[in-house]
Amino acid sequence: MSKTKVSGKVVQVIGATIDAEYPEGHLPPIYNALKIDQGDINLTLEVQQHLGGNRVRAIAMASTDGVVRAMDIIDTGAPIMVPVGEEVLGRVFNLLGEPVDKLPPVKVKEYRPIHTDPVPFDELEASTQVFETGIKVVDLLTPYCKGGKTGLFGGAGLGKTVLIQELINNVATKHGGYSCFAGVGERTREGNDLWNEMKEAVVKTSDGKEFSVLDRTVLVFGQMNEPPGARLRVALSALTMAEYFRDSLGSDV
Repeated sequence: MSKTKVSGKVVQVIGATIDAEYPEGHLPPIYNALKIDQGDINLTLEVQQHLGGNRVRAIAMASTDGVVRAMDIIDTGAPIMVPVGEEVLGRVFNLLGEPVDKLPPVKVKEYRPIHTDPVPFDELEASTQVFETGIKVVDLLTPYCKGGKTGLFGGAGLGKTVLIQELINNVATKHGGYSCFAGVGERTREGNDLWNEMKEAVVKTSDGKEFSVLDRTVLVFGQMNEPPGARLRVALSALTMAEYFRDSLGSDV
């Protein structure tokens, strides 16, 4: 398997998927990131399947318009990498970790792959501690378990995002933690409204310091107008950023 940048050739383009052929002995592993960078085309793909005959099938993270057979497609030798650290707070990214908020580039010290091995099952610790959200009706009737998973289901306009915004606010003020918001298939308008509301929301800590809710949050979007590949992986990009705050900084997320 290849661990260095090796160039292959595009042999087939079918919608959001691309088949590529590589030299003998240099087949990219599953989940490796591939790049096409020619002219106006700057496309990232992810290997999903080995087809045999030194060919792989990859899914594109953006539009494949303009991609044709015989184009060079480079194996980066690693999965998709995203920036992590406190420098990403207050910013909006796409699944590739590229800023989409029209602000200056982010200068970070570390990038991490979006695909990592999960924690071994025998190392998982079940928690019975209640996570206090600060929302009385939630804490009384449907308390959340700290370290657990919670799903909010409902139709459009019923308040799911409003409840999440309140949770983000309370995590920052009551727990001193961080939040990562992954918008999977969100409307562009909804993402823009969420960013503006977080930017305007100012909270005060117990020691009297004031800060914007956005300063404690990182937003990652794969919007509904983007290709399936973007919506497929955006949650993993946000999760990678969240795991850094949890594992490296020891913060509540």
